[in-house]
Amino acid sequence: MRVLITGAAGFIGASLARALLARGDTVIGIDNLNDYYAVSLKEDRRNLLKQAGGNRFTFIHQDFSDKDALAEQLRGLEFDRIVHLGAQAGVRYSIENPHSYVQANLVGHLNLLEVARHREIEHMVYASSSSVYGGNTKLPFSVEDRVDHPLSLYAATKKADELMSETYAHLYRMPLTGLRFFTVYGPWGRPDMMMWIFTRKILAGEKLPVFNHGNMHRDFTYIDDIIAGVIACLDNPPADNGEVKAGGSAAPHRLYNIGNHRSESLMQVIALLEEHCGRKAELEMLPMQPGDVERTFADIDAIHQDLGYEPKTAIDVGVPAFVEWYKTYHGIA
Repeated sequence: MRVLITGAAGFIGASLARALLARGDTVIGIDNLNDYYAVSLKEDRRNLLKQAGGNRFTFIHQDFSDKDALAEQLRGLEFDRIVHLGAQAGVRYSIENPHSYVQANLVGHLNLLEVARHREIEHMVYASSSSVYGGNTKLPFSVEDRVDHPLSLYAATKKADELMSETYAHLYRMPLTGLRFFTVYGPWGRPDMMMWIFTRKILAGEKLPVFNHGNMHRDFTYIDDIIAGVIACLDNPPADNGEVKAGGSAAPHRLYNIGNHRSESLMQVIALLEEHCGRKAELEMLPMQPGDVERTFADIDAIHQDLGYEPKTAIDVGVPAFVEWYKTYHGIA
């Protein structure tokens, strides 16, 4: 299979590309290598892909929200399916820099839909987010729940991506699958996310900012489980048979949660980090941040029933694996 991956130097994108290359697929990766976090980490991920893929991996340094430049870069390249993971990430940063989210997450998503339409791509899988559930108090979060009240602009852009995709699936009968990821963590993760921030601060002896006074729960999902779900979706496009799919569409468009189906206490994760970092953390208890939610919990019945998805990695396995990778990557004994 020939697969185009956007955000290929990102956490999930690079992990997916490695898995596809390992099974013999050909991968074209697009990433603009922006400086939202350390470019060196993105370059290291990209270099791993070049080593792993050889001539089966092509890297394009491009902002996919630039329609004309994207078309020029893709000219002459052939691919069967698309996994659109590239986006401006981060709930909190969307409050500081809203325009970057509109450009990357709305304009960029439309550009990829247009690429898929004009090339008659077999299937496009795209990243949504658990943040679309906003302040939903019904647990666990189901793809059948209404998601009309996002608490951040980031969440609003992801909801908009789902709506645009539904339109394209209806008008052009394009097979599309949207994935609502729940708190992804693991080796090669993102420096702006809690697992990385807390590991760095514990090892450096710095205070941990603990929001909502520690009363936070997240459905922490290990990267290997995420990738297993993405590949299962990629390999099985939704049928255009008029039947209602997960998420409620009768077009060839479905929505899935990809999570661990467990809502873990933030304080329990901190305790695991302390244990495997080998030192106690100093905690700074703070109020809830704007745009944040107290609890996430994924109902994964739909993807389990349709594709057999079943996460395998509990936090008492995943957290130590991340800490070990972090120490190795930074040369910490």
